[in-house]
Parts: sequence; structure tokens; C-alpha cells
Amino acid sequence: MNKNQLPSGQNPRLVRKTGHLAMFGAGTLALLLSGCGGSTSAAEPAALLTPAASASPTPSAIASAPSPTTSAAATDMDPLDPDTVPVVTLSGVASPKAQPAYGTKALDLLAALPVKGRAPKTGYGRTEFGQAWADVDRNGCDTRNDILKRDLTAIAFKAGTGDCLVLTGSLHDPYTATAIAFTRGTSTSSAVQIDHVVALSDAWQKGAQQLTLAQRTALANDPLNLLAVDGPTNQKKSDGDAATWLPPVKAYRCDYVARQISVKATYGLWVTQAEHDAMSTILGDCAGALAPTDQPDPVQPAPVQPPAPVIAQAPVQEAAPVQPAVPAPGVQPAPGPAYYANCTAVRAAGAAPIRAGQPGYRDGLDRDGDGIGCE
Repeated sequence: MNKNQLPSGQNPRLVRKTGHLAMFGAGTLALLLSGCGGSTSAAEPAALLTPAASASPTPSAIASAPSPTTSAAATDMDPLDPDTVPVVTLSGVASPKAQPAYGTKALDLLAALPVKGRAPKTGYGRTEFGQAWADVDRNGCDTRNDILKRDLTAIAFKAGTGDCLVLTGSLHDPYTATAIAFTRGTSTSSAVQIDHVVALSDAWQKGAQQLTLAQRTALANDPLNLLAVDGPTNQKKSDGDAATWLPPVKAYRCDYVARQISVKATYGLWVTQAEHDAMSTILGDCAGALAPTDQPDPVQPAPVQPPAPVIAQAPVQEAAPVQPAVPAPGVQPAPGPAYYANCTAVRAAGAAPIRAGQPGYRDGLDRDGDGIGCE
């Protein structure tokens, strides 16, 4: 079976990493809420969900989220100024159990999403997704400020907030490809809004009603599903899906649709036929696009060079010592530069004692025949 084709009734589990996706077999729902760092440039960690195969999940490993303390209108738009929103910290959630896999294509993941009709919007309200901008990662900062820190540059923080509350910054908006200056204030904060890539009311009508409050709170605060964007453009999107709204910048649509697919697969949501067809059309121009995640890339080890082949060599035989040649008895070497007439000459030349095999040795100098002359 192709690893990207899943059996009927089984949902993939996605673990987030920018540009990649992890898939796991379904069976239980596990909500993962992990801590995030204080960097202004790194992607913030988020809550993860493994959707169950059943239509009505009842996970035992997920703690219930606290009940919302404030009410919100039945709209997909959230409060813009977190100064007015109490920060709720979620706790008691399960830890991840499986290791992620990476590199799932968005088209393959889209093929695994259920295609159904849109359910009624009856009962939808922002409070159905928990406290707006809850501190799900328990880092002391609400989700809105976490996303502003992730997506803005040149950030200035409010003193005394532990680098949590963003006062000013600059956004390169992915939807319009424009630079937007952000300044916190009742009349200025709306210039930059945090968009739910999969709108909450859209999620409600495509499976989120069957999730628990804790799971919906995770969905609403998941950095995988959140982008800082141009406020007016976000207002125009409202709760549209890919069949009714796409970013004005066509070059970003592939990434946008791939992110929607990743979110829907993570939380066990479905797509309508029109939405499926719109997503498929967009991905037709980028068939190799990967479903994004918010997990870091796996560390790739440096390539290991194979050792040079060892060429077997025959063992080196140690040469036998050279034995000095002993001239045959009675054979005298011809006079030459190393010829000594007698031992006096040998001694005068500093060559005494002279041994057999050395230049100038001869029997006449070795009277006792022991191979050493002029002893």
C-alpha cells in the first residue's frame, strides 16, 4: 500500500514543521501543547491533535480546557487588543508519544481528507473554541502576542511584560505582499490581525462540533493555523474557505492552501467538494508542495565518506643478512685502491681489524683464517 494512501476510516496525524508533515495511524486522540521560546524570529510551538477515526471522539488522554470567562460574538473575528482579554493557561495535557515523519505532499494529504457537505452553523460561537488567545503553551504570553513575535520584525515590547506584549513592529504581509507598520492601540491594532487560516466557523461546520472544548481551544490557538496579516484583507476573508476566498497574492496561494490542508488533517476536519476542487486546482501548479508543519527540520548529519578500500598486500619477507664473501684459499685480489700490502698498511689506513667481505681483505692478512685480519 502506498504510504500516502490511508485505509478508509483512518486519519493521518500531523506534527508541525515549516515545509513538512508527519503522519501517524489513528486510534486515539492526543492533544499536545508544548512550550515555546521567547525568540522573535522562530516559529512558536503549538498544540497538536491526532484526530480519531470515530465521528465522536472521546479521548481520555486530553484534559478539559477551562471554561471561558468572557463571551464573544458569533463571528470568526477575535478581540484585537489582548490587554482586554484575560490570559488562560491550559494544563494537564498529554505529551507526544511518537516520532514525526517528514515530507508529506499536500496533494497526497488532500486525497486523504473526507469530502462531505457543510454542516449547519447552529450553535457556533467564538466561546465554543475556548478563551480567546489562551496561553496554551504556558510560556506566560497569550497566543496573539506569540504570533506577533513570530511574524513581525523590528519588535518593541512593553516594559515589565517579560517580552510578551508587542507594542510596535513591522509585518511583511503574505496575503498582499506589502509592508505594514504595527502599533498597539485601540485605533491602530486592527492594521495587523491574526487570521485563522481555517476559519473557526468553517471548522465548526466541517467537523469541529464533534471535538471536545480542549481540542477546539487547541485548534483556535495553534500556530499552524495562525498568521499575522493585513487587517482589512482578513476582514474581507471573514470565514471563507478555499472555494470562496484566496489571498490576493497568487504566488502565496499554494502555501495558503497547503496550510489549510495540514490544519484540517491535523484536527480531523473535512472539506466540501467545491473546496476540494479549488484546493486541487491551486496545487496543480505546485504538485510537489509539502504540507507545512511548525516543527524544526530534522538535523541532517554530515555525509560520511566511505573509507578508502584496503588493498591486501603480500607479507614482506625480511631479507636475510648478507654474508660476507670469503675468497677461495690461495686466490688473491688484484691490487687496487683497497689493496693492502700488509697489516701495517691496514693499520695505517685505519681499517684494522679488517674482516672478510670488506674492501682490501685477503687471506694473507688473516693468518688464523677466522675471517678477521690484522687483529
